[in-house]
Amino acid sequence: MPDLSQRRVGGRVRLVDPSGRPLAGARARVEQTAHAFGFGNIGFDFLEWIGGAPDLEGARELEHFGGALSLDPERLADDYLGLFNAVTLPFYWRGYEPRRGQTDEARLKRTAQWFAERDVQIKGHPLVWHTLTPSWLLDLSDTEVEDVLRDRVRTTVANFAGVIDLWDAINEAVILPVFTAEENAVTRLAQSKGRVEMVKLAFESAREANPDARLVLNDFDLSADYERLIADCLDAGIQIDALGVQTHMHQGFRGEDQIAEILERFAAFGLPLQMTETTLLSGEIMPPEIVDLNDYIVDEWPSTPEGEARQADEIVRHYRTVLANPAVESLTYWGITDHGAWLGAPAGIIRADGSRKPAYDALHALIRGEWWVGPTDVTADADGIVAIDGFAGRYRVDSGTASAVVEVSDSTPIEIVVDPDAR
Repeated sequence: MPDLSQRRVGGRVRLVDPSGRPLAGARARVEQTAHAFGFGNIGFDFLEWIGGAPDLEGARELEHFGGALSLDPERLADDYLGLFNAVTLPFYWRGYEPRRGQTDEARLKRTAQWFAERDVQIKGHPLVWHTLTPSWLLDLSDTEVEDVLRDRVRTTVANFAGVIDLWDAINEAVILPVFTAEENAVTRLAQSKGRVEMVKLAFESAREANPDARLVLNDFDLSADYERLIADCLDAGIQIDALGVQTHMHQGFRGEDQIAEILERFAAFGLPLQMTETTLLSGEIMPPEIVDLNDYIVDEWPSTPEGEARQADEIVRHYRTVLANPAVESLTYWGITDHGAWLGAPAGIIRADGSRKPAYDALHALIRGEWWVGPTDVTADADGIVAIDGFAGRYRVDSGTASAVVEVSDSTPIEIVVDPDAR
């Protein structure tokens, strides 16, 4: 079993009286309220319920890569918030701005604010990508495309600053200049500028708009080509805040050894890692000869009892393996439900009818069970310190006369003032 000891922190909270004297032997109750690690999923399913139906022709392209209005959105929201503390929202350009100058900003902003109010970390995905670009771009020259693209990045990031401060700045830059599945102006621009300059365009434009934003370079190509691109970007002085690593496993679980090896290779750059897009199927596995996952089209792709048992086992093994690498700061599963799932695959952890699969329960047992500190009664030592043994995150400490919520990331003592005479 992977070693997760590096994820645990020996948190210490010192209880003191109003004069600063440690309260030796004081009793308190400690309870975790949030993880520091980002356990995420996509929030595409909630756009129409929270943000409202799209009023722009073409705006439904936002849901193209997974997500649909749930049969019971309130129940789905409870299931989501009961497990995940991070969300990825879609900013695919073709759906966000199907007609030049007319954007879907209001609907996305309402959805983002709903998650923010519930203390969920929000990421926007993606700012620059060759897929799902608007058709009106094709009528522009390369110079005009670059100007419009820079403006798209700056305006979007600026308009969402303070609500969304984490972005996949550019998606799948390795394949960008050689992409041939559909004609698009962003690939055309990349053929003249090159990969590094396209990455620079995305990162610099976003940082101009929001200097406090965290920007991610994200890719599915986990070969040496991605490593070379990262090295070239860093050599060019591009400030990358995190590296995104996709693991859509429609063709089967890659296994602990392969996942661990991938993480070790990219952790060598010394940057935080984000597992940005993970899927594991609860039905038939896609044939291995398929090169582009989008090319596999079937009339029906059901979840099966055997597949659900396999998915539950694999999802636990995958999460344990990922968390064993201390460089990883988040893991985003790509799809909470099979209803409207990407490619129609049974990749969700909730069935199309809204019922939970074993994978949901297995993840819940980890994130809110094994890796969670429930209400625990503790006694302060001679120095007034109570120990917190758990994953980094937010904890509530209640002494009976005082209560405080503290962020625990290491063993540095955090003081809470308690009035022992209060009634």
